[in-house]
Amino acid sequence: MIRVVLADDEAMIRVGVRSILATDPEIEVVAEAGDGREAVELVRAHRPDIAMLDIRMPRLDGLSAAAELRAAVPDVAIIMLTTFDEDEYVARALADGAAGFLLKAADPRELIIGVRAVADGAAYLSPRIAQKIIARLGGGQLSRADAARKQVELLSPRERQVVALVGRGMSNQEIAGELFLSEGTVKSHVSAILLRLGLNNRVQAAILAYEAGYV
Repeated sequence: MIRVVLADDEAMIRVGVRSILATDPEIEVVAEAGDGREAVELVRAHRPDIAMLDIRMPRLDGLSAAAELRAAVPDVAIIMLTTFDEDEYVARALADGAAGFLLKAADPRELIIGVRAVADGAAYLSPRIAQKIIARLGGGQLSRADAARKQVELLSPRERQVVALVGRGMSNQEIAGELFLSEGTVKSHVSAILLRLGLNNRVQAAILAYEAGYV
């Protein structure tokens, strides 16, 4: 069972998201919060698999809540759910350790796909956001690509294989099957990659793999 704490200051949004997630029998919303401070408290109390946070909330905004949760309960994966796809929000969310970024206006099926992907250890960006990131990488691509390649060259051959598959959006389980490794070994490789390259999450690793030409 994938356990979720849902935080949004609009009750109707919470009802809608809960209803969509309830269509998957393997996803359970264990608690709801109407503001960021309450969300942090509920996540600390329930220790869910995923905290799904709206960006704009009273008392404590979702981005600040994500930063607090990353420090306090790093095992809880964070998905940002928002109306906005401005670059500033996306950049801050990724820097604060978010593993997913979903738009409220997206196809409801994306909620299920995103939650399942993040729970499985993968990163998930709404396709509209992913397209913006890729388009932005087009500017100054040569210098960014050179820098990214130099970073990736710090990794072992096996770690480079793993980061390439992370860049393709594969989960730990899928990477394990592809490389004939145990899932625990893959998880260790991913942790080592993030630590060695100074990255906060799989989304940043996926972007780096793209910039370095591994995707």
